Amino acid sequence: MADEIIVVSGNKRLAGEVAVSGAKNSALKLMAASILARGPVVIHNVPLISDIEMMAQVLHGLGAVIERDGHTLTVDTTDVTKYEAPYEFVSKMRASIAVLGPLIARFGKARVAMPGGCQIGARKIDMHFDGLSSLGVTFDVDHGVLIAQTPHGLHGANVTLDFPSVGATENILMAAVVADGTTIIENAAREPEIEDLVDILCSMGAHIEGAGSSTIVIEGRPLGEFHPCEHTTVGDRIEAGTFLAGGALTGGPVTVRGVDPSFLRMALMKLRMMGCSVETGEDWIRVSRDGRLISTDIQTLPHPGFPTDLQAQFILLASCAEGVSLITENVFENRFMFAAELMRMGADIALEDHHAIVRGVSKLQGAPVSATDLRAGAALVLAGIVAEGTTEIHNIYHIDRGYEDYVGKLTSLGASVRRVGADA
Repeated sequence: MADEIIVVSGNKRLAGEVAVSGAKNSALKLMAASILARGPVVIHNVPLISDIEMMAQVLHGLGAVIERDGHTLTVDTTDVTKYEAPYEFVSKMRASIAVLGPLIARFGKARVAMPGGCQIGARKIDMHFDGLSSLGVTFDVDHGVLIAQTPHGLHGANVTLDFPSVGATENILMAAVVADGTTIIENAAREPEIEDLVDILCSMGAHIEGAGSSTIVIEGRPLGEFHPCEHTTVGDRIEAGTFLAGGALTGGPVTVRGVDPSFLRMALMKLRMMGCSVETGEDWIRVSRDGRLISTDIQTLPHPGFPTDLQAQFILLASCAEGVSLITENVFENRFMFAAELMRMGADIALEDHHAIVRGVSKLQGAPVSATDLRAGAALVLAGIVAEGTTEIHNIYHIDRGYEDYVGKLTSLGASVRRVGADA
C-alpha cells in the first residue's frame, strides 16, 4: 500500500532458497494477447502483483471476464465489445499500451490513452506507430488519446525497427498475426518474454517463426482461426537477478529456483567477474561469495546484453566492491535517479550523462530513502540488508508493482525486513 514503508535492520546475510514468480513483463502481455481469442484463456504462473491487477482492470473495462485462482488467471474475452483503454488505467502503467496491437487485430480500430508508469525515461512509442503504420494502421492523437484505424485492413509488410524495442515488437506481432500476407520484423527484440508471447500466440493459432532472433516472420491468419488456449508464464529473470544480487552482496549462498539460467547469461558472467561463485541447473541458479566483491564495468543493452532492469542492483554491488566501476545506461535516460538515494546511505557515485562512476566503499549506513522506480526500490531494500543500522524505504508501491511478497521472500532468506505503516 502507498501509505506503508519497508523497514530493514542491516548487517544481515542472505542464505537459502527462494522460488521466483512468473515474469511480470511476460504475464502482462499474455493477458493482452487474450483479446485475440474469443473464449477463456488460462494463464498459469501469474504473479500476485499490482501491475497484474491494473491490467486486469484494463481488460475488464473492455468487457473481459477475469477470474483468479492462486497463480492461475482465466481471461475470457468472449464479450469484449469495447476498443478503448481509458486514461484512468493506462496512465498508471505503461505496459497497458500492449492492448493496442490486439485491439487493432480484433476490431480494426482502437482508442488507447497515452501510457504512463515509472518515470525512468521517455520510452517514445514512435516505433509502435511506424511499425503498425506499415501494416496499414492510421493514427491520430486527440487530447492524449491514440486513435488507430485500418481503413483498408491489415496487410503484411517488412518492418525494420530503429531499436529492438520490446513493446513495439509485441504490438506489431499481435497485429501482424491477423494481417493479410507475411510480415517480417527486422531488428526485433530478442527477450525471453517475446518468446513467451510468441508461444501463446502460436497456441491460439498464429504462425510465427524466428522468436528469440532479430528476425521474426509472421504468416497472417484470419481472426476466426484463433482459439482459446492454456499457457504457463516463464519465470521472472529480473526477480531472479535481484535475489542473486542479494546473495552476491551478502555472501550467500542463495539459490533461486524457477528460472532458465540462459535468460541471465550476461548478468551471471558479471557476477563471476565480480568474484562470485555461480552454479546453474536446468531451472535454478546458485550464487555465493567468500572474498570481497571486485569492481567491473557494465553497460545495459537489449537482450542478450545486460538488462537495464538489473542496473540498480549492480550499481549497489559496485558500491560495495573494491575499486572503481563504470556503469553505462544505454536504454533509459533517467534511470540513475536511484543513485542519489543510494548516496544517502554512503555510496560514492558520480554521474556523467549516461555513465555512473562508482567507487566502492567499505560500508553503507542505514538511512531513510525513497524508491524512485520498481527496480530501484528492490535494490534499496537489498542495500538496507547489508548496511549498518536501520533503513526505511518509502514509496514502496513501486516494489509492489513487480515483486510478489518481496518482504516475505527476503525474510525466508534471513533478512530482518518488515512492512509497517508510514506513521508507525
